[in-house]
Amino acid sequence: MALERLHKYLARCGIASRRKAEELILQGQVKVNGIVVNELGSKIDPEQDTVTIKGKKVNEKEKYTYIKLYKPEGYVTTVKDQFNRKTVMDLINIKERIFPIGRLDYNTSGLLLLTDDGNLANKLMHPKYRIYKTYEAEISGRVSKDSLDLLRSGVIIDGYKTAPARVKILKEFQNTSIVQISIHEGKNRQVRKMFETVGHKVIKLKRISFGNIDLSNMKPGEWKYLTHHEIKYLKE
Repeated sequence: MALERLHKYLARCGIASRRKAEELILQGQVKVNGIVVNELGSKIDPEQDTVTIKGKKVNEKEKYTYIKLYKPEGYVTTVKDQFNRKTVMDLINIKERIFPIGRLDYNTSGLLLLTDDGNLANKLMHPKYRIYKTYEAEISGRVSKDSLDLLRSGVIIDGYKTAPARVKILKEFQNTSIVQISIHEGKNRQVRKMFETVGHKVIKLKRISFGNIDLSNMKPGEWKYLTHHEIKYLKE
């Protein structure tokens, strides 16, 4: 069998996402044939080499788990939190070790996908695949046509120009608006920063879909296994 990069192998075995697997390697927690490997880019032969993490042998997975969660506000999107805040893992009671695909910030609710399929997770987070994530935002004020045009063509946040977004106004009140926005990037707090750039504070933010997968009658805190059709869609 061809050699495989160690972090990719760990992701494929469902240990963690590729980025998290790289962290484990750099921390010196991964051994190959009993020897610590802490250099990124190291390659192994999955058929010949024995890989262990904290003394536990890593085995290739035959079956992966795919879950969607309606994340409530007040939870962090991580497996463990250094400040002992509630994490999304507190809401899901299964024995498999899964991890979130991307993240929603503490005060954002809505659709979050989780899996132990590291390779698929990596693809879904990669900007080149242009998977649109759609959000519903309650924002301060009323949105002008100029602001909509700016969001649709891209705005500057953190010295970086965002890709064009799909935006539409759902409802307008005296001092607030409900706006739907779809983006295919995933920068930190991106939607909030985009609205701030055009002069609107986000009061509430909810992700309602990830590509074609949506919350479909789910309640906050509820989770479901993805259907065969939804998994097929993600893999294609």
